[in-house]
Amino acid sequence: MDLDRLYHCDCIKGMAELDEGSVNLAFADPPFNIGYKYDVYEDRMAAEEYLDWTRQWGRALVRTLHPQGAFWLAIGDDFAAELKLIFQRELGLVCRSWVIWYYTFGVNCKLKFSRSHTHLFHFVRDRKQYTFNADAIRVPSARQLVYGDTRADAKGRLPDDTWILRPQDLPEGFAADGDTWYFPRVCGTFKERAGWHGCQMPEQLLGRIIRACSNPGDLVLDPFGGSGTTLVTAKKLGRQFVGFELSENYVTQIEARLAAVNAGDPLVGAENPLTTAPNTADGRRLDASANGGKRTRRKRNGRNQDASAGDATLPA
Repeated sequence: MDLDRLYHCDCIKGMAELDEGSVNLAFADPPFNIGYKYDVYEDRMAAEEYLDWTRQWGRALVRTLHPQGAFWLAIGDDFAAELKLIFQRELGLVCRSWVIWYYTFGVNCKLKFSRSHTHLFHFVRDRKQYTFNADAIRVPSARQLVYGDTRADAKGRLPDDTWILRPQDLPEGFAADGDTWYFPRVCGTFKERAGWHGCQMPEQLLGRIIRACSNPGDLVLDPFGGSGTTLVTAKKLGRQFVGFELSENYVTQIEARLAAVNAGDPLVGAENPLTTAPNTADGRRLDASANGGKRTRRKRNGRNQDASAGDATLPA
């Protein structure tokens, strides 16, 4: 099978064509089975059918992993526990980290606490031998950011396993030395947004995973191409890549994204948002007193932009 390309096919069939043990890093963001309307896939199976399907593509993926390879799985609350056990107990992988990626502008819920996070499981085949490039993903420490301590390690520290969206907007809520990673969700107003896929991952999130768990020239696999961010980020970071996608429309769009980037191109978004992301004090706000709370228009960067009262509670 040729590498550095996306294939329009079912991932189980596609992964069967990959050499056993050839993949250094796999990242999967499968359908969450919550009824989301994809282009050609209906995301609402019976629970046991969904779990059996997971076992099928999971076995196909694990077969492709290098003996020292890694697998990252993004999954929602509904089946996080079940999928962790499938990959850990049934398919023989070792869970090294259970990361919580937290974001604002999550899903508004009426009869439960609103959902504002995704689970990211980091699995490896061998609990003692696997790639983890700690120096490639260090972040500023509290001694650097808060205390100005000369004893601070200039390289910073390893991130923790909870990733927070905008801690600089809540300085009393998130301590700099707490368990906080954050990357913005790719919301509808973001320049990064491709516009044709509702569940787009941010490049910087994939960048951290790819830098940590693979080396230049390694092979990165994404069985669910989706918006193409995994493949685009892998290409930018000098990795080989291969992906699979059922939707012909998504394939066309992903191929266009891939054609527009080259190895060495910068990733979209701030690599260290704690020190480089702008504050949102001047962002779009609801002016309830002026118009009854329905809509406000602010001029920003020379352009008029609308903001509705529901924007903050809708999924990205």
